[in-house]
Amino acid sequence: MRRGGRQRPAARLRSSDAGGDAPFIDHGPHGRRPPPGMSIGLPQSAFSEFPVSPHRPCGMGLSRRGFLVGTVLAGGAALAGAAGTLQRGGGPDADAAAAEPGGYLTLPGTQPPKLTVRRTGNTAPGLVFLGPFRGTDYADALIVDDDGEPVWFRGSSDLVTDLRVQTYKGEPVLTYWEGARLVGGHGAGNGVLLDRTYTKIAEVRAGDGMHGDLHEFQLTDRGTALLTAYPEVTADLRPIGGPRDGHVYGCRVQEVDIATGKVLLDWKALDHIAIAETKMPMTKDTDGTKGRTFDPVHVNSVQAYGDTLLVSARDTCALYCVDRRTGAVRWRLGGRRSDFAIGPRAAFAWQHDARRLDATTISLFDNHITNVGDGPSRGLLLKIDERARKATLLREYTDGKTYGQYMGNVQLLQGGNAVVGYGSTATVIEFGPDGKPVMEMTGAGSYRAYRSPWSARPATAPSVAVASVADGRMRVHASWNGATDVAAWRFLTDADAARFTAAATARRTGFETAATMPVAPRVVAEALAANGSVLARSAVQAVSV
Repeated sequence: MRRGGRQRPAARLRSSDAGGDAPFIDHGPHGRRPPPGMSIGLPQSAFSEFPVSPHRPCGMGLSRRGFLVGTVLAGGAALAGAAGTLQRGGGPDADAAAAEPGGYLTLPGTQPPKLTVRRTGNTAPGLVFLGPFRGTDYADALIVDDDGEPVWFRGSSDLVTDLRVQTYKGEPVLTYWEGARLVGGHGAGNGVLLDRTYTKIAEVRAGDGMHGDLHEFQLTDRGTALLTAYPEVTADLRPIGGPRDGHVYGCRVQEVDIATGKVLLDWKALDHIAIAETKMPMTKDTDGTKGRTFDPVHVNSVQAYGDTLLVSARDTCALYCVDRRTGAVRWRLGGRRSDFAIGPRAAFAWQHDARRLDATTISLFDNHITNVGDGPSRGLLLKIDERARKATLLREYTDGKTYGQYMGNVQLLQGGNAVVGYGSTATVIEFGPDGKPVMEMTGAGSYRAYRSPWSARPATAPSVAVASVADGRMRVHASWNGATDVAAWRFLTDADAARFTAAATARRTGFETAATMPVAPRVVAEALAANGSVLARSAVQAVSV
């Protein structure tokens, strides 16, 4: 039985269907090789249909600056006296060290990916939010700091996408989609909202008997969520050389009230987008016959803006401005029937994550393959003039060589920085206001990547574990998965068999912090704030001597 009693859909895609341990695949144009020297970041075995080149070396190693270390140092005076002096080295009070990345004693059975970070400038405030893949069918939830050090990790027995901070009822919440990956790069699951204790406060399901798709889970200021779904329907494919009653994915967009689950809007793409608009070629495996379903539209992002929706359709290479009341398409940007004249370097193809920032500005991730050249992929900022029907380039974010074949996003940040996630390529790049990279993070492919401020105090208690006991000393590890305000750890033991007393205090050095102290029968770890106050205490851990 799976969590929540939900049964696994039968159409889960096997690894052999996609060629090894690939992430889920948005099926794109076939046979396109990236140009020589261009990075796409996955091994050759990852995509059997798409030859790829190995990812370029990052050049610099991962720095190991502990998260919030500046706060810890600034609060050192407050911490002193909480349990002796807070040591900055291997003094008698504490011998602190970060655990090796990738595996943690206090997080048994899970292994967050090891990320490599290169920083060349000033990053924006906040943490980085990812859904790193494990093979084909699985992806976890991960929040990291600027060093790639985990802050929160949640392993999943399914696929997690679109982990980010959004607002619900005026409060920041952590949201993501979770479910099974299906054939064709789609999913069957639900949207999830967590509060700042990582407690689930809502789960949003698609209506009309459908499963919510993995591509979008966007909250609105109306207390609703926008979802996508990919039901299989029939359509006349003769305009593109297919059967009259062809089997296709009929993309749907739904707006669902989060509190009640009521469906407030249900937009059917094929009622408004002609089959002939598709740019996706049919193949022998997707010819529209039974069991070979064709995907002519492939909606991959939806955003509410006033009385409209902005819909991105990958397989038509177009954006659609949709009237929320009637469902009619007010205009198309890009694709075969664009209503806009598109200026130099403003053309895009097989795009993802279109967002309307204001009445005249749209951002999107331009995968930039096939008909607009050989790449590289770009984050695009476009100016649109609805009256003159012109679209022009305002800004592009690119390092000139990284190529995202599938998935991806761009996020414009306050202060002028922008985060670009390259999806299937295991790279996230943050660009400064001048358009130059200020940070590159590699090592985990993720459907999207975000940077946001996030303050959280988990409902669960901190964890403590004893790593070793020898020569009258023991090595003890502590962590608090998801906590953002821990500056240091205090370890208490009951050496005198009467009460717990402080045995060591150590600055937080990463997700997991360790200290060496005299052997005692039991040990407890306390998470300390920068002012020395106790945030939380672990359960008592017995020590096997």
